[in-house]
Amino acid sequence: MKTYLPKVNLDARKWHVVDAEGKVLGRLAVEVANVLRGKNKPIYTPHLDAGDFVVVINAEKVLLTGKKETDKQYMSYSGWKGGEKHQTVAQVRARHPERLILHAVKGMIPKNRLGDALLTKLKVYKGNQHPHGAQQPAPMTINN
Repeated sequence: MKTYLPKVNLDARKWHVVDAEGKVLGRLAVEVANVLRGKNKPIYTPHLDAGDFVVVINAEKVLLTGKKETDKQYMSYSGWKGGEKHQTVAQVRARHPERLILHAVKGMIPKNRLGDALLTKLKVYKGNQHPHGAQQPAPMTINN
């Protein structure tokens, strides 16, 4: 039995646009990560990048359930002593709402070179405008 390797045509990659308004962050991130990896295609192979591009708009209007808006914290570390910083979801949403979606999707893809390549195909924007109109992205529906 030989391993089947599909021919991944880089030119055949599609563009999808997702409106994050009113969507729950985790459920949105799962669907986006699956499309980035290509799990929605019959040629899915775990070690190959067969996924599509995803554009997420209205990142500032994504929802979190429960008390996560005030209780959930994101931690960053500068590498220096005492260089630990904590921010709540509300603080991150106020300054860089795109990072909420980027952080959630990043946690759902492989932590290796393949994951780095997959993350470059994710474009997240606040507001409902994006500069990828020339790629003619098709709307993608996310069920809550």
